[in-house]
Amino acid sequence: MTIKIKAYSDFICPFCFLGKGPLDEIIKEKDVEVEWMPFELRPSPYSKIDPWQDSEKLSSWDSFILPTAKKLGVEMRLPRVSPHPYTHLAFEGYQFAKEYGKGNEYHNRVFTAFFQEEQNIEDIEVLTKLAEEVGLPKDAFKEGLISRKYREVHQEALRHAYEEAQIMAVPTFVIGEEVIQGLASKERLAQAIDRELEKNKTNEFDGMKCNINADC
Repeated sequence: MTIKIKAYSDFICPFCFLGKGPLDEIIKEKDVEVEWMPFELRPSPYSKIDPWQDSEKLSSWDSFILPTAKKLGVEMRLPRVSPHPYTHLAFEGYQFAKEYGKGNEYHNRVFTAFFQEEQNIEDIEVLTKLAEEVGLPKDAFKEGLISRKYREVHQEALRHAYEEAQIMAVPTFVIGEEVIQGLASKERLAQAIDRELEKNKTNEFDGMKCNINADC
């Protein structure tokens, strides 16, 4: 049985990028389906995050984020895209990619473009190039971003995250009814998946019955 995981994240969240590693490993070993869910940490018109001008954020990067990345074997750097980009266009591109069955490929490519290659993922030309690299039609993709075709779809996804799912921080992983907030190890994710599998096995025969006419 395929277990579905909803993974809430933002493209400029370093912990989300780090959290992707254990999740990628789980995908290789278990029958799971991951749906990445948009969550903007600093949506427009709020001011952009600028860690290069924030000594506290720089200290956090050097003392915690980078050592954690090294421990996990993840190559990443603090992008010198200063201030960090808004991510609504990247997420609108994700909605386009989902329609073509390449949501995860696009999501992963945007993440690596930002945290490994320091590309500006707010730039439409950059996003179009990344989309083409994962096999998406570049002209249609670019037109979709320029026209803001997926703006309402993205805004509805954000409303779901903020209001319905009540996500307060990212990354957040939802596996069945279990919510895991923050960076999670491969082992912790695997345990949650196994619990969900066991629960589904237990409930497999729920509701089976014969009716009054002995129609079984």
